[in-house]
Amino acid sequence: MTLRIERIFGEGRPRIVLSGQLRSDHLDELKSEIERCSSALALDLGEVDLIDIDGIRFLNECESAGVAVVGCSPYIKEWMLRERGEEAGTK
Repeated sequence: MTLRIERIFGEGRPRIVLSGQLRSDHLDELKSEIERCSSALALDLGEVDLIDIDGIRFLNECESAGVAVVGCSPYIKEWMLRERGEEAGTK
């Protein structure tokens, strides 16, 4: 169960490209990579094939902080929306 993290700097906003499985045990490493990027960035999830609930919550936190989440599969995007809705309903 691995996650590959690759930083890409080029035209436009920097991107962190993720490949593999995004699980709770990868979040500290991913947070460190995000902190290394000083400007607004995007998380590219085009090659993420599995994610857990902690990963979904982390992605929602990233979006709230201004990090763009791009390239994710429809099931991940739907899960993110549902999780935001559930959080809003409990407040």
